[in-house]
Amino acid sequence: MAAMMLAVVPLAVLVDLSSGGTGYGLCPRGLAGCDTPYTAGPELAVILGVGLFALAGGVRFISRVIRRIERHRQIEEATSAYGPAPSE
Repeated sequence: MAAMMLAVVPLAVLVDLSSGGTGYGLCPRGLAGCDTPYTAGPELAVILGVGLFALAGGVRFISRVIRRIERHRQIEEATSAYGPAPSE
């Protein structure tokens, strides 16, 4: 859900600019008086890309932690139900 919200940001900026807004600060005087540098678009793209990669990394980290917790819980359940593993 967060990735979808992050991906919608460029569309929201364009809609705001087309309706006479400032593009959420991208063009402070509106589209007609917009004199932002050429690097404003790529800068926004880089920020969004880094945000998406950070979000994907966070999801991966959380899924690994959950998997480890589930594995530990399953081992505990098996140990309590069947007793400890026999030693050789």
